[in-house]
Parts: sequence; structure tokens; C-alpha cells
Amino acid sequence: MSKWERYSRQMLFQPIGESGQEKLSKAKVLIVGMGALGTVVANHLTRSGVGHLVFCDRDYVEMSNLQRQTLFDEEDVKDMLPKAVAAEKRLKKINSDIHIEGHVTDVTAGNIGEFMEGTDLVIDGTDNFSTRYLMNDIAFQYGVPFIYGGVVSSRGMGAMFIPGETPCLRCLFPTFDSSGQTCDTIGVLSMAVDIVASQEALMAVQYLTGNRDQIEKSLFTVDVWRNDRFSMGFGSPVEQCPTCGTQEYPSLKASEKDSVTTLCGRETVQIQHSTRYDLAKWANQLEPVSSSVKKTPFLVKAVLQEGETLVLFPDGRTLVQGTEDLARAKTLFTKYIGN
Repeated sequence: MSKWERYSRQMLFQPIGESGQEKLSKAKVLIVGMGALGTVVANHLTRSGVGHLVFCDRDYVEMSNLQRQTLFDEEDVKDMLPKAVAAEKRLKKINSDIHIEGHVTDVTAGNIGEFMEGTDLVIDGTDNFSTRYLMNDIAFQYGVPFIYGGVVSSRGMGAMFIPGETPCLRCLFPTFDSSGQTCDTIGVLSMAVDIVASQEALMAVQYLTGNRDQIEKSLFTVDVWRNDRFSMGFGSPVEQCPTCGTQEYPSLKASEKDSVTTLCGRETVQIQHSTRYDLAKWANQLEPVSSSVKKTPFLVKAVLQEGETLVLFPDGRTLVQGTEDLARAKTLFTKYIGN
């Protein structure tokens, strides 16, 4: 059997062919976020034969994810598997010929550079603009394209930003004030996710196979329920843009405030501890103050007597679930975990 047998139908498509498939096999792509968008993008790129796929996610699989996060199933929910672990396991079953790395981590200014060596593309699978600005900054610093995508309700949008050829994400959205509309507040249709994520994957394949002239240099928007689609041309890069203009890359400058984050629409606050967690130790320590403690090889989940839930990860992260009040979350963290 030819090494290209599994890609034979894709190679019959003339713009890709054998030369394009060879280029895909040598490419490395970083996906940040393995939720709704990330799972669809990763599935497409794995089946398309991208040679090295790296992805990061800070969360674990919950039942509400299954409606749209296509790599996960009920067994993953039962086992409380981190999304990066569950996705890596599933994708390796789909294509064992490529290199797949899943990392259970929160991508920050302090660690995103670790994933950039040899990377040809950075792809957005997240749900918040602070992380998107971070991806935008690192991609332009390294001179590689950044593919943006976002979906809420029945609406979605996306674009590909190429250093030296197009503006960047920050040029189009210099600031971003949340409207309060998230998947957890007004819902989301999986069909909208599929369309936007498939467009992200398509742009990646077009770029990696050398078909850059086919990439739409605009911001596309779509509403699947209303059957609307619109594209807005980019225009010129902003000279004063701190990313692609003055090259200050503000999101890459880590600060103390970055250690405490409200997760968009999740009633969850994430707190980064200064040291790693020994999960066995913390499971035992939280047992007397919890109505329920569950430990897996990847996390400890403890329901507190106050009603909130703590989820501890080995890398030192704690999710305080059940509140978006930073002060309340810090109080519970200090009470049960310490400074």
C-alpha cells in the first residue's frame, strides 16, 4: 500500500496533488484551545495529513461539551479527562502516521513561546480575546500566519492574518469589550461551529499546500440560522498597531494580574499557583472540607461545603467553579489552598 493511500481522494484534487500532500506531511501547526472549534480543526488537519499537530487546552470534558465538541464522548466525561488528553487519544486512533501532541496547560505569555519552534501556523480554538491577542502577538513575532475564528449562537466569523501581507487581529479589533454574549449565556449551534472551524482548516490547508492565492484576505461572518454571509475587506495595516506596526507585542509581556482569570461565561475563575500540585496529597487534604472529592491521574475535583467546586491540575492551576467574583474565588483559594 502506498504511503499516500489514505490521502488518495484528497490528492486527486488537482490544487493539492502529490506535491501539496508532501508539503502537508512536513508542516507543523499549533492549535490553542481544544473545544468546539479546536476539535473540528484538529480532526480535519489530522485526516488531511498535517505531519505535526500540537494543541493546548486547560480544561476537562464535561457533558455540556458533547453537543458540539466532536472528538469527545460520554466515557471522557465519566473519566473527567482533560480535553487535550482525550483529543490526543482519539486523533492518534484516526491517524497513526503523523505526530500528535496534546498539552494540558493554560497558554500564557510565559509559556506560549515553548510551542512555537518550527511552527508554520497558529490556529485559534479559544473562546476569549485575551488569548487571541496573545496568539496574534506570538504569531507576528515569529513571522507565521494566525488563523482566527469565533462562534456564538448561530453566528461566526474568521480570518487569516499573514505577517507582511495583511493587517493583524489587533488592527481590526484594537480593544474588545465583552457583550456578555457567550456560548454559556445565549447558546451555540454546532452547525455554526462546523462551518467556521472548517473554514479555518481550509485556510490552513490552502496555505500549507502553496495555494496562498486562494485565501480570502478579509474577515468573513456567517449566520447559519438566517443563512447570511458577509466578507469585509481588510484594508491596510495600522501603522501605530502595537503588534504589526511598532512590534511591541503587548500580550507577550506577562504581568501578575494574568495569574487570575475569569473564564468567559463559565461561572469559573482560574488561579495559577506558583508551584505544581501533588494530586494525591491534595485529594487527601481536601477530603475533610469537601462533600465530594474525585481524583483522576489528571486532576482533583472537590465540592466545597460553601457550594463552590475546586478543580486542581498538576501544573498548579486551580479552577474555582460556581462564581465569577474574583474576590470570592481568591478567598476560597486562600482558605483551602494557601497563598
